[in-house]
Amino acid sequence: MPLNRRKFLGTSAVSGVGVALTGGAVAPSVAEAKGRPGRREKRYSFTVLGTTDLHGNVFNWDYFTDKEFDDKDHNDVGLAKISTLVNEVRAEKGRRNTLLIDAGDTIQGTQLSYYYAKVDPITAARGPVHPMAQAMNAIGYDAAALGNHEFNYGIPVLRKFEEQCDFPLLGANALDAKTQRPAFPPYVMKRLRTPHGRDVRVAVLGLTNPGIAIWDKANVQGKMTFPGLEEQAAKWVPRLRSMGADVVIVSAHSGSSGTSSYGDQLPYVENAAGLVAEQVPGIDAILVGHAHTEIPEYFVENKATGKKVVLSEPLKWGQRLTLFDFDLVWAKGRWTVERVGAKVLNSNTAAEDKKITRLLADEHKKVVAYVNQVIGTSTEAMSTAEGPYKDVAIIDLINRVQQETVARALAGGAYAGLPVLSQASCFSRTARIPAGEVTLKDAAGLYPFENTLEARILTGAQLKEYLEFSARYYVRTPAGAPVDPAKLTNAEKIPDYNYDAVYGVTYEIDIAQPVGSRIVKLAFEGKEIDPKAQFVLAVNNYRASGGGNFPHVAGAKQVWANSEEIRNTIIGWVKAEGTVDPARFASVGWRLTREGVPVF
Repeated sequence: MPLNRRKFLGTSAVSGVGVALTGGAVAPSVAEAKGRPGRREKRYSFTVLGTTDLHGNVFNWDYFTDKEFDDKDHNDVGLAKISTLVNEVRAEKGRRNTLLIDAGDTIQGTQLSYYYAKVDPITAARGPVHPMAQAMNAIGYDAAALGNHEFNYGIPVLRKFEEQCDFPLLGANALDAKTQRPAFPPYVMKRLRTPHGRDVRVAVLGLTNPGIAIWDKANVQGKMTFPGLEEQAAKWVPRLRSMGADVVIVSAHSGSSGTSSYGDQLPYVENAAGLVAEQVPGIDAILVGHAHTEIPEYFVENKATGKKVVLSEPLKWGQRLTLFDFDLVWAKGRWTVERVGAKVLNSNTAAEDKKITRLLADEHKKVVAYVNQVIGTSTEAMSTAEGPYKDVAIIDLINRVQQETVARALAGGAYAGLPVLSQASCFSRTARIPAGEVTLKDAAGLYPFENTLEARILTGAQLKEYLEFSARYYVRTPAGAPVDPAKLTNAEKIPDYNYDAVYGVTYEIDIAQPVGSRIVKLAFEGKEIDPKAQFVLAVNNYRASGGGNFPHVAGAKQVWANSEEIRNTIIGWVKAEGTVDPARFASVGWRLTREGVPVF
């Protein structure tokens, strides 16, 4: 894939990749030098604002419930609210004493972003401008790092989005597979003008997640490679300093914890932002993304220099805005960072910016109409509320659709005689199918991710180990001890989407037992499973490619794969059936027990 040289490239270049320099402004900060009456010390202050994991959220709206977004903490979401906060900070600091950046995962996550990737795609001839590009252009972003979900819709959609943005999409470790040179601009250099006649050069280096090579293998294999963040930061930060950068900021779509979900499938760390700060000298601040956690301010000491690097991660979907406040002093012929701190602002304190909501009002209306179309009926109401700890009908619905889809695809082939099982997770605890009319948003709400479906071969022994790994999700609870459902799940901070229930077999999970010894009475069609027996597992591409680091599945033989999102497969199934009747597919295939006694 050729380098993207079309935009944001100035006259200065390093390794064939250019640098964009933009004008700044005057800052008012001037202070008297201590003990030197009559002489003024040159000082300058500026602020870098940051968002991450916006995931297609412009409005404070939940398209899956078709109402204003709300959660138990009363957070709000969306770029319209972020815009108001940005305007307030710019008014306080001075418009040109601020920069605004993002740490990735921008164009996937809501039905608004899906609509303009698939239903009315931006890649069509005379297609629309992506709502996220419109909003971010209007707000005035200076740069955004690539997130792993940027690749979900394929590289053509990403390239079109890039073309529509008035700011660069950065990815120093997103390399062309043939040339091993950056396929996107690695960095951008911004020039801020001070009242002292000495500009401040601020370099923003963008790093994305190596897991893209696994999670979006179908879209990137043979086209791009994604080496580790530490490796590429160590390459680029010294170059940026040698080019005259006074301040170096990293925008990293990578959490801070040093952990990975893909085990030994890649030699890189998924959540490497803290390691970058620790191992690579010359960085002043890191905007963290990917992990969907809130980190207002976190300092990591660099091993080589002893300097403390500040990290901050604003909460996902536009719920928070990070502020890095920099204080610089002119000394020995250069600007030096004297102090930098970070904090986050909560978007629920702000009204939506009418400039943004008016700009995208038509797009919003189109998507609301799209998600509210009726696609079938249901004989009874179903909910995921108890899905994390009970086998509920609504998760069985996902599994039934996947099982039937794979069985139909394998019919008449070499694997048609093998039993088809299916895995699914409780992706949202608020998803529901109402009794009566079922709309597209009801069905889509069961599967908020753009995962696709695969079929892999597992043995009975491998299946048991897979289920044992999944059962780590439960907090060990002795027999006779009280059980609080609110405290029973998410052991070891395992998210709901990394707990799999398997459909087509029966089993019990004894939560009184230690991890690794919890799966009992594993059976198929009433008989204990033969460890050597073979099964086809209908599995989403995230899990099949190593997401969650489940055993065996990533290395298992793939016998079928589909490019259609599972969400759309569910919608199509409901349309074809006309009526959703849990009596046709729901069963209690698994349950939690303690010493053979059901917990619920």
